[in-house]
Amino acid sequence: MEQKINDFMAQVSAKNPNEPEFLQAVKEFAETVIPFIADNKKYDGKNLLLRIAEPERAVIFRVPWVDDKGEIQVNRGFRIQMNSAIGPYKGGIRFHNTVNLSVLKFLAFEQVFKNSLTTLPMGGGKGGSDFDPQGKSDAEVMRFCQSFMTELCRHIGPDLDVPAGDIGVGAREIGYMFGQYKRIRNEFTGVLTGKGLAYGGSLIRPEATGYGVVYFTEQMLKTKGEKIAGKTVAISGFGNVAWGVALKVNELGGKLVTISGPDGYIYDADGISGEKIDFMLEMRASGDNRAEAFVEKYPSAVFHKGKSPWEAKVDIAIPCATQNELNEEDAKKLIANGVMCVTEAANMPCTLDAIKQFLDAKVLFAPGKAANAGGVAASGLEMTQNSIRLNWTSEEVDMRLKDIMVGIHSQCRTYGTESDGYVNYVKGANIAGFVKVADAMLAQGVV
Repeated sequence: MEQKINDFMAQVSAKNPNEPEFLQAVKEFAETVIPFIADNKKYDGKNLLLRIAEPERAVIFRVPWVDDKGEIQVNRGFRIQMNSAIGPYKGGIRFHNTVNLSVLKFLAFEQVFKNSLTTLPMGGGKGGSDFDPQGKSDAEVMRFCQSFMTELCRHIGPDLDVPAGDIGVGAREIGYMFGQYKRIRNEFTGVLTGKGLAYGGSLIRPEATGYGVVYFTEQMLKTKGEKIAGKTVAISGFGNVAWGVALKVNELGGKLVTISGPDGYIYDADGISGEKIDFMLEMRASGDNRAEAFVEKYPSAVFHKGKSPWEAKVDIAIPCATQNELNEEDAKKLIANGVMCVTEAANMPCTLDAIKQFLDAKVLFAPGKAANAGGVAASGLEMTQNSIRLNWTSEEVDMRLKDIMVGIHSQCRTYGTESDGYVNYVKGANIAGFVKVADAMLAQGVV
């Protein structure tokens, strides 16, 4: 079996050189799904994984725009339309200087199976640009977004591809892009999600990813007869996802003790709750990425310069920042400190070596494609509300979101429970996500 996996990865690597993030995502998936395919003749011999690992379409385009000094700047735009077997492409747009083809292909690949797990009719895609909105004026961001959408509008639509926000793309950027799409196409449709409430957005969309992560964590703990109430929780970052996690952890009785930035992390023994969570929003809005800014506001917290929060002794760890932020050494520290549950809130925040450590130690571990599906689930719910021209209350959206996350957890248990009763959520999420996509592809012929 190892030879089959190696042969498959050799083929994918040959087609996608110099794309480490994408190859990492494909390898993590292949290691659990190829044995499943070999045991199920229905899928064997159809080259399904090779077909899924090849984007249906990858668009790369120039984005020229004029800065406030009147100088012309040029960035690169992307849209990766990975797989549409179960519905229109769906996935975020990321504006960050780290954006490249490898990163977006990895995100699009993961998105295919994440969307499949929600059971909503959405295919997988991802897009973005190496433009960084940090430090730019509103006028500059608007001009960039309008130029970006002038090209992107040719490739998206409510029944073709429905982008959303991601890192660097919030309500402001979505608004500017939606306005430009509407102006060019002369139509008002649900072509983007994450919109403002005044023009078709959904309640609790900003919090949805974080809420969903905590709902999934709650379900994992239940398998051990545990609950979030009374547990200490470490998270990284302080963006939208971390904010949503913080809100829901506190609501369910947990105690959040860390947040982090590129400069290090803070530990607050009193817990991060109430106005401290509100201050996370102020930190993000100010454009100040320093975690140390929290200590300047709340001096009872302790700042650990240049370190990651995974050295803290906690019951639950939830990485919320970016890919590969939690490595093998971090995993060993968490395990040595008695962590019982690790839930990925960011996309692929744990390295493959870190994941192996958690699985070998039988720690409850949830991959992002399952645990952070709440964001795209809420986007799918926004698409539904746009289609029926009706807005649901926050309670209705939250209830539907929780039902979806409970359903995803159930699918993971079905395919991931091992002979000793331990649930391998990586295996469960990969196989459950694959089955729906593969069945749709087989039914549609050679696609």
